[in-house]
Amino acid sequence: MADSALGPKPLRVLVSEGNSTSSREAITILGLSGHIVEVCDPSRFCLARFSRFVRTFHRCPGIRDDPAGYLRFVESLLAARPFDVLLPIHEQGFLFARVRERLEDRAGLALPSFPSYRTAHSKAGFSRLLDQLGLPQPATVIVKSASELRDAIRFPSVVKTSVGTASRGIWLVRDDSELNGALRELSVGGAFADEVLVQEFVAGTTEKAQAVFCRGKLIGFHAYRQIAAGAGGGEAIKQSVSRPQVRTLLMTIGEKLVWHGALSVDYVLPDDGVTPLLIDCNPRLVEPMSAYLAGLDLVGLLLRISKGETPATAPESREGVRTHLSMQALLGCASRGGSRRDIIRECGRLLTGAEPYADSVEELTPVRLDWISAVPLVTTAIVLLAAPEWAVTLAKKGWGAHLLVPGSIRRIESEHFR
Repeated sequence: MADSALGPKPLRVLVSEGNSTSSREAITILGLSGHIVEVCDPSRFCLARFSRFVRTFHRCPGIRDDPAGYLRFVESLLAARPFDVLLPIHEQGFLFARVRERLEDRAGLALPSFPSYRTAHSKAGFSRLLDQLGLPQPATVIVKSASELRDAIRFPSVVKTSVGTASRGIWLVRDDSELNGALRELSVGGAFADEVLVQEFVAGTTEKAQAVFCRGKLIGFHAYRQIAAGAGGGEAIKQSVSRPQVRTLLMTIGEKLVWHGALSVDYVLPDDGVTPLLIDCNPRLVEPMSAYLAGLDLVGLLLRISKGETPATAPESREGVRTHLSMQALLGCASRGGSRRDIIRECGRLLTGAEPYADSVEELTPVRLDWISAVPLVTTAIVLLAAPEWAVTLAKKGWGAHLLVPGSIRRIESEHFR
């Protein structure tokens, strides 16, 4: 595991939400580093509630439905309690970047300018940035209507809404039937009020990379590939990799945006080529435990720049480190049509460390380090054994009130919001 670079002084950290896998993993890292962790989230049963590392939980308004109320809640916490760092672990960074000046004097905060954040947060904005910089991506067309989409589609293609996280708003379209289904969902969701991307489908291996920047300079980088899939496109098993090409691409993006804070990308290594193609961007850390277990504490770096430090560039993480998320493994097994017997077998492999989990470390629910994390894991197993078909419903529990939707984004962007 990585050692904390902050020394013995614990920091009081307010984590912006507690229901995502990224938040849950960051909390483990913060707790192992000795920091005092408080979390705010609209769900009283979020993942963060089941951790011994969380000192205090604050139930707050949801940013999806009430971004102004959520902001008032956070500001009142910062005014009432002496936090060292406000950690925007998920899409709350969009809101915090919009009002960064109001927050910086109350707690350490590592975020870029709002225009830079908005560019990275929007799939259309990110695609245009790649075009501007001449960086590799699949052939992409941006449309604003169903008719434009029909004209632009070439099978197979990937259709994406401009805003979406946790694999929301993405369709693989291989024929007219799948195109019609995607169009129905896009129309019902009002996606054409914004922009929609039509992207060439590239056969290959999808990987993810994440970095921390200090005022445009990359100071920490980690990449991993998916070994086994969970539910909703998430990873059940990962393995760290060395990707100097992707590091260079991220450096270019961070320098252009003068990025300050965390930035992650998804990319494809094509079966018929050697150049990575960038396909998505997240202006945050995504499940940082993989990097931590590979020797790179990206959360620690993020805390340091939040406090105004300028850390030296960290050494690369170790490649070949394998990790897994047991909850994702069980959900993935059930969502692919697994029976109760299949789920029991998967539980047995997880408990015994049998293949494919041999030489792999749990990153989401580390029961040996944090026994309370067994509660959501065991609950998930029991529910799936009772009704395997509930896997998709359980996976969508993470798509809740702690995430943004187009309406809340428009309210935050509006002139009168500030």
